[in-house]
Amino acid sequence: MKGLSICHSSRASSSLPDFIIFFMTFYVHNLESARFTVIGPDHPVTTIVGEDTVLPCHLSPRMSAENMEVRWFRSEFTSFVHLYQHGKDEYEQQMPEYHERTELLKAGIMDGNVALRIVNVRPFDEGQYRCFVQDDVFYEEAVLDLKVEASGSAPQISVESYQDGGIRMVCQLAGWYPEPEVLWRDRSGQLLSSSTKTKSKDGRGLFEIKSSIIITENSNQNLSCSIRNAYFNLEKEPSTFYISDFFFPRTSPWPVVCSVTLVILLVFISLTLFLFMLRGKHLNTISKLQVDLEWRRSLSNAVTVTLDPDTAHPQLVLSEGRKCVRRVDILQRLPNNPERFDYRAFVLGCEGFITGRHCWEVDVGAGQYWAVGVARESVRRKEWISPSPEGGIWAMQRWEGLFWALTSPETPLLLSRAPSRIRVCLDCDRGQVTFIDAGDEAPIFTFPPGSVPGERIRPWFWVKDTDTRLRLRHTAEGETGNQSL
Repeated sequence: MKGLSICHSSRASSSLPDFIIFFMTFYVHNLESARFTVIGPDHPVTTIVGEDTVLPCHLSPRMSAENMEVRWFRSEFTSFVHLYQHGKDEYEQQMPEYHERTELLKAGIMDGNVALRIVNVRPFDEGQYRCFVQDDVFYEEAVLDLKVEASGSAPQISVESYQDGGIRMVCQLAGWYPEPEVLWRDRSGQLLSSSTKTKSKDGRGLFEIKSSIIITENSNQNLSCSIRNAYFNLEKEPSTFYISDFFFPRTSPWPVVCSVTLVILLVFISLTLFLFMLRGKHLNTISKLQVDLEWRRSLSNAVTVTLDPDTAHPQLVLSEGRKCVRRVDILQRLPNNPERFDYRAFVLGCEGFITGRHCWEVDVGAGQYWAVGVARESVRRKEWISPSPEGGIWAMQRWEGLFWALTSPETPLLLSRAPSRIRVCLDCDRGQVTFIDAGDEAPIFTFPPGSVPGERIRPWFWVKDTDTRLRLRHTAEGETGNQSL
């Protein structure tokens, strides 16, 4: 019995190390299977349409992810936004919407940073993203939200028609995302209810909104229209409009008689004053007419203008002769030199002017979204810039069927026809810019003398959509030459 007892004790003592080894191996394996977590931001990432954004994501504790699989996707695992696998980027099953628009930032991958950059953000990019990291059989993921915003044009109020004994006022805006709230207010700031609202999206997915309201004679006639971005709690400066009693339709003839009498009286007084002042000012008037006539008829001021590729936004494609420019959806891989515009699709002319008079013509065709003019050579090239004199730009634009002078605020241009060729005339000595319809020599708009500062000024162009082509013409010859895109 003692022998048996000794033998049993010996067998038990020999199995104890095997159990300890098994337990430690199992414990270590479990530790290795849960060795990291994937961490993203605890708040939504916000960005602006057209800009680049970075979606943060990293491992905790910090460790190298160089040999791991990093997959960014949205709703479907196999249809990914970006995939890093076997030490390189894979694009075979990448979502078409993100082709050539994503980059895994590998500078910090040895420290577990697996952030994703998305270039030229679009409204489509808004939503939920998953940062998935896998090492062998173990994997973890983090979920984060991206919110996208675009601040478009300021609200513009106009009179549309008479309706129901009042006047239908319209507030229009374009280029906003997400859909903003249109706010009508009276003189005291109280909100008014709009009668109708229509909305649509342009080619980039940005909202265009038309809101209308009927104002009657007995209502508060001083009103404003503003817009509010719900995501970012941003309200655009309102546009204000005052409606005189004279605008409202009348059923009684006496107000009409009084109004007509008043108009006749005002015309008589104005004519008398005009005749009185004509004697002292006729020479200045003749001089001004002569100057305008020179702009329209003289070809001696015509200059040859070419486009400067070093300033062109990455979405702009120039012709070989640098006379034509068009826009594409995808950002080209171009050097990010200091001269290049990186926010809006602007490009400057190569030529700069300090003194003298200079004219050039731009063939805008039937394009609906464009702007042409001049800019200071020192105009800001990076980030957002206001296309107005405050931003160093003097120009006119077309937005759909409407034309505007890019003053501050913008000035609507009531043209009898849509010009297909614009002549831009720069008088450096007078500090003045004039725009003329080169088709019928009709003046369009003139920035007053002294508007343009006495520094080097260059031609400026803005292509707003992919259907627009801008061509520089040989003004003296009236031809475009063989320049095609």
